[in-house]
Amino acid sequence: MQRILSTQLSAHIGATVRTAGWVHRRRLLKSVAFLIVRDAAGLSQVVVTDPATRAQVEALTEETVVEVTATVVANATAPAGVELTDPVVRPLGPPAVPPPFDLYRPVLTASLPTQLDHAPTALRHPLRSAALRVSAASVAGFRAALDSRDFVEIHTPKVVSSSTESGANVFELDWFGRPAYLAQSPQFYKQLMVGVFEKVYEVGPVFRAEPHDTVRHLAQYTSLDVELGFVADHRDVMRVLRDVLAGMLGSVAQRAAGAVATLGIALPAVPEEIPAVHFTEALKIAGAPADEPDLAPAHERALGEWARREHGSDFLFVTGYPMAKRPFYTHPDPVRPDHSNGFDLLFRGMELVTGGQRLHRHADYLAALAARGEPVEPYAGYLDAFRHGMPPHGGFAIGLERFVARLTGAANVREVTAFPRDLHRLTP
Repeated sequence: MQRILSTQLSAHIGATVRTAGWVHRRRLLKSVAFLIVRDAAGLSQVVVTDPATRAQVEALTEETVVEVTATVVANATAPAGVELTDPVVRPLGPPAVPPPFDLYRPVLTASLPTQLDHAPTALRHPLRSAALRVSAASVAGFRAALDSRDFVEIHTPKVVSSSTESGANVFELDWFGRPAYLAQSPQFYKQLMVGVFEKVYEVGPVFRAEPHDTVRHLAQYTSLDVELGFVADHRDVMRVLRDVLAGMLGSVAQRAAGAVATLGIALPAVPEEIPAVHFTEALKIAGAPADEPDLAPAHERALGEWARREHGSDFLFVTGYPMAKRPFYTHPDPVRPDHSNGFDLLFRGMELVTGGQRLHRHADYLAALAARGEPVEPYAGYLDAFRHGMPPHGGFAIGLERFVARLTGAANVREVTAFPRDLHRLTP
């Protein structure tokens, strides 16, 4: 007999089926017992009236894995409108040791550190697993949106010989007796692959050895990277980003509808044209000093409130960041050279995406490095490609965990990360 998931039971009313999962909860009443079984799809309710089966159910511990063969009966008050009667219950393993918190409660009452210490079981809670389903659907939408536009998925090294990819600190490791580093970003590689495929993307881990201890930073996170060639300027990149976001949210609505309902969240609409303000204007809106070189979190929150109030948008582009705050490969604004053809995308008042147009001429790279007093040698392998012809290009990177946290309303990115790695945590 084929196993039936909890969400499939309503199609088998009147039939005897086999289902299986974890003991989620037992409710032992005087004349009847209810066994709630959890599987990957949801919950099913098993009604137990036989004394021998009841005794068996009483002996079960929560999280024990069981198989149930029973008859499907319609019941509007039960999960999914059906319940299982006349069951035969068979444990598929030894009695489980119950976790240090109740998974059947609507919300986990344990502190976040306790949940993270016991992540393999905490993630079984419907709210925690729902956030991961939203994450998976977001990645699926990211890939689908770009595949439909003839982008090519690439896979770049995560161990590199140089620590020069970005301004972030790096993790050093021993590579057969030579120093090597965990990659901070696929930035250089995805630019080089524009010279091969013109339009590329990657989904992969990146590593930042920054001693951050905040609710928005991780030392390892998943980066959704895009790079495309033959752009006029950064606005072409922004248009692609807008369509990618719409694809990601459409995928969440379609592929993770149950998870969205479990979390009780409303998915934002992506405007046909996301509102944009220049960095200098953003400072005024946020009430920041005119000589401020970057936006602080408080400024981002103020801008998010302004975008919602003035444009009804959860998204806001801030363009034209000062060149001094952008990497050396950023293309300057031809009209205002102190500012860049770069942008950040704020999502509900928090930076989510950084992107922009890149330099594409070899001579411009040499000049940019010289202007910053940096040597050319560490970048030699990267710069060589620009001697052999590269088109005007640009791209962006989305932090997956931060996107899901903002989408679900999580207060901490660790709530939507299966096994977070940060300043303090290397296990489980």
